Amino acid sequence: MALVVHVKHVGGISKQRSSTDIIVAGEMEDVLTEIPPPSRFFQEDLNNFAPQSPPLPSPFLVFSNPKPNETLRPSLLIVAISSPSLYVFHQLSSKTLIGSLILPDIPFSGNSIEPSLGDKSCNIYTLTDSIIIISLQCPIAAERSNVVAKLLIGEKIIPERVLILDSVQSQSFRGKLSPDETFAFKLETSSERKGLDDSSLLKGINYFPSGSVVDGLAAALLGRCQTRNIKGTLCVSWPEFGGAALSLVKSLLQRNVLPGLDLSINADGVVSWTKDHSFDSELYT
Repeated sequence: MALVVHVKHVGGISKQRSSTDIIVAGEMEDVLTEIPPPSRFFQEDLNNFAPQSPPLPSPFLVFSNPKPNETLRPSLLIVAISSPSLYVFHQLSSKTLIGSLILPDIPFSGNSIEPSLGDKSCNIYTLTDSIIIISLQCPIAAERSNVVAKLLIGEKIIPERVLILDSVQSQSFRGKLSPDETFAFKLETSSERKGLDDSSLLKGINYFPSGSVVDGLAAALLGRCQTRNIKGTLCVSWPEFGGAALSLVKSLLQRNVLPGLDLSINADGVVSWTKDHSFDSELYT
């Protein structure tokens, strides 16, 4: 509080008064130490002044055939995403590597020269003259799913029919999931459903329960088949890992998709593979 004394001139004589002329004044703020007032900008507005990070390079396909611009037209394209399906097709000695999907944001460091389950890679194989297998061994970000789906289906590769193999995600499934039970569900495009029951790629498999969700690359691939009017089937199995899941996927392929193919699995190889990964090796024994 400050006391201000006013001086009043009366007849040339100065007279001081202080009884009623008292003014209360607050202390002046210290501009150096006081907390500044809140900004008038929102945080997202302030971020506009920061330099934008450069966009990620687009993924692309690389083929080893002499005519890289030639379109591949297989009767069946199998896309393996789930761990059991990746292992089953890795064991096939009759497949031939013909190309790869290159994701510039995923480094090649740590990958082996020969295809390995421990690599972060997306390799393309021919199983027969009319069957192509794509093994997706690296995670695909959700924002990249549509771009990758367009690359794999409808441009360089135009299949008559597509089978996508993925796992049930517990956080997106409506219902209880027990690690002791095994099951598989399917989703189909409208063109696949219009066919006769005998022509269905996966016979005897129930449809995915209503209210459950499939997202990510598997959903983008099935959506791509739908927009291109291609017969497409998405098969999701449970559990994600384990010997039971491996046997289930192998049984589905032998019974419905590749009946004449030897899909025998080396049990020692299963245990060896899982020990090199983040999965519990006991699940595969």
